[in-house]
Amino acid sequence: MPRGLSSRVANKSMGEHRMSFEEDALKYHSSGRKGKIEVVSTKPCYTQRDLALAYTPGVAEPCKKIAQHPETVYDYTAKGNLVAVITNGSAVLGLGNIGPAAGKPVMEGKGILFKRFADIDVFDIELNSQDPQELVNAIRLMEPTFGGINLEDIKAPECFFIEEELKKTMNIPVFHDDQHGTAIISGAAFINALELTKKKAKDVKVVFNGGGAAAIACAKLFVNLGVQLKNLIMCDTKGVIYAGRTEGMNKYKAEFAVETSSRTLKDAMKGADVFVGVSVKGAVTKEMLKGMGDHPIVFAMANPDPEITYEDALDARKDILMATGRSDYPNQVNNVLGFPFIFRGALDVRAKAINEEMKIAAVHALAKLAREDVPDSVSRAYGGKKFQFGPEYIIPKPFDPRVLLWVAPAVAQAAMKSGVARLPIKNMDEYKEQLERLLGNSKGLIRNVINKVKNTSTAKENSEAISHLPTIVFPEGYSDKVLKACQVILEERVARPIILGNETNVRQKIKELQLNHLKDVEIISPIKSEKFGVYAKKYHDMRKRLGLTYVEAERYIYDPNYYGAMMVHMGDADGIINGVTQSYSEGARPILRVLGKGPGEVAAGLYIIVQKNRVLFFADTTVNINPTADQLASIAIDSADTAKFFDVEPRIAMLSYSNFGSNRNSDTTKMRDAAEIVRRRRPDLIVDGEMQADTAIDPNIIKELFPFCEIKDGANVLIFPNLDSGNISYKLIQKLGGAEAIGPILMGVTKPANVMPRYTDVNDLLNMAAITAIQCQTMKTKNT
Repeated sequence: MPRGLSSRVANKSMGEHRMSFEEDALKYHSSGRKGKIEVVSTKPCYTQRDLALAYTPGVAEPCKKIAQHPETVYDYTAKGNLVAVITNGSAVLGLGNIGPAAGKPVMEGKGILFKRFADIDVFDIELNSQDPQELVNAIRLMEPTFGGINLEDIKAPECFFIEEELKKTMNIPVFHDDQHGTAIISGAAFINALELTKKKAKDVKVVFNGGGAAAIACAKLFVNLGVQLKNLIMCDTKGVIYAGRTEGMNKYKAEFAVETSSRTLKDAMKGADVFVGVSVKGAVTKEMLKGMGDHPIVFAMANPDPEITYEDALDARKDILMATGRSDYPNQVNNVLGFPFIFRGALDVRAKAINEEMKIAAVHALAKLAREDVPDSVSRAYGGKKFQFGPEYIIPKPFDPRVLLWVAPAVAQAAMKSGVARLPIKNMDEYKEQLERLLGNSKGLIRNVINKVKNTSTAKENSEAISHLPTIVFPEGYSDKVLKACQVILEERVARPIILGNETNVRQKIKELQLNHLKDVEIISPIKSEKFGVYAKKYHDMRKRLGLTYVEAERYIYDPNYYGAMMVHMGDADGIINGVTQSYSEGARPILRVLGKGPGEVAAGLYIIVQKNRVLFFADTTVNINPTADQLASIAIDSADTAKFFDVEPRIAMLSYSNFGSNRNSDTTKMRDAAEIVRRRRPDLIVDGEMQADTAIDPNIIKELFPFCEIKDGANVLIFPNLDSGNISYKLIQKLGGAEAIGPILMGVTKPANVMPRYTDVNDLLNMAAITAIQCQTMKTKNT
């Protein structure tokens, strides 16, 4: 290839990629319904009565209540969960003053992030004015509508004036995210960077490049975190902001004018410990980095291109700790880690403002969270990449669901402590559970189960309480996922794990994964166990009439899955969970062979399907290929009892492609017969069928076409005629319907035992551990 051609080809390729992305972005915003948002009703409006309640005359009632008691506006309207995202388009992203209309796509995007990460509703408002006093007057008049104001993309120094004036007169939170969001996230990163480099805030020399809203807010926060003002140099487009400078100055920059002989960014960076860039692409060179002190901390946050590229920075300094504003490099300083959760906490205590105490609380919550073990769900969101606190992971990832659970409570607590909360939270644990439900209804469902475990055991918040928790065996001790799950299970005090595997190897993995809660966990190597011979003999006695020799029994017990099942069978453990590293059938086989089915029981798998407004129970989804009517009746009864366990009153539908005899053959008759058997065995249960799936879950179909049906309000326990239909249905509704699936719960077995699918993550294992633990406690209660 001729010299220079390769670079031209590469440039052409990059240009084509850029063009493709630009076209995709335009298509994303313009295809289908224009823009990115819509307003959705939260109340039904399908009938004349609905209309009367929603508007006239019904709407008059809340109006009168609010007129008499203005604070009840939070009870009868959406104000308490509604934020205005407001701009005049004067500083949009890196595009400059492009005007309010051009800034609207960004504001819509901000609204999506509020909703996605904290379930906060947003109206985006673009104001056509460059006059800061006009903006203050307009925004101030919006207070009756909103629970909070998020100012966005307004240029400095006007943004400072606008926020200050609004805070003086408004009685709801006002927050300029360009300032404080960037400051809070970079502040958390700064705390952890100091920790890793063994430096102290009071000693470090910090250089800022940028004199706008973000830079000044970051600098103020860094000073609050312990940086001495004399050790902080700020630069703008005119160079160093030094004492006595007059060109390009304003009162906000003047706060950071220091006595220094440095006049350029290059001068300022000599010997510096920390560089914070909120400026422009290419502002920093390799030579500047080489002049910094040992183990330099560099936050090059200009977007979309940093002050120096990540590659150039690492090439210049091998000892660097670097963060950028980009998602394709480690340590992205992303404002989405802040504003949704800060507003969530502020709104939930009905705060009058977002003050410094609340911001600092958010900083420390984020910094602490980054030091925690990272769940598998976060790794999956980032292509399977593993994260661990260190130079390439100093702040949490935006898709870490725990950010909501750490930041919002910290902010709410700080609001209460500092006196700006008008609706203090009485029980912080209950509040955290409420937040957990925002992450998905399944979180709330499982949290109730975990609370049951804690309430029905003698567990208390002390170390000796662990001995009273149910013991659950995990045969796959060589799995990182299982070990991480065991750590969380112990942290939550859900159960006492027993891990099977080579103890030396498992201990080494625990050390590598930094799972400190597992330092005293019981680890058993089956072949070295004193119970090995006992279990082998017992298993041989159980299976010898089926052709099993003693030597074969020993070989089976050597398998941790069989050993673990024998532990439960012999009463040396309360329950077992496996399947993470094997197929479902391989995991289920030892359990069914060792523990077996209860008298008259049918082993079957049940999935709990959690949708936004309902919970459904699907069975059988994992075990029986083509069950008989009698088997289906047993499955239905067990499923109904499981639903009751989750505080759901069961209504059972025996599903088919036929509605009450519309098609007559052996398949449909089987489902009808199964319903009759359930009625005979358990007259206390509501059951009907055979019926089609839409009939089962839609009360209107039953009301109009089948008023004789015993299920009036829609079924919630759905029994499928065969394994094909059950398995296919739960996977389709999970993947296409956006439902959450918990399970499968193994029913019909003599002792608590569950088999997980191979794609299980740590959270799924925690869920199943909670379910298994309460099964253990329930069984103990029955036997005493």
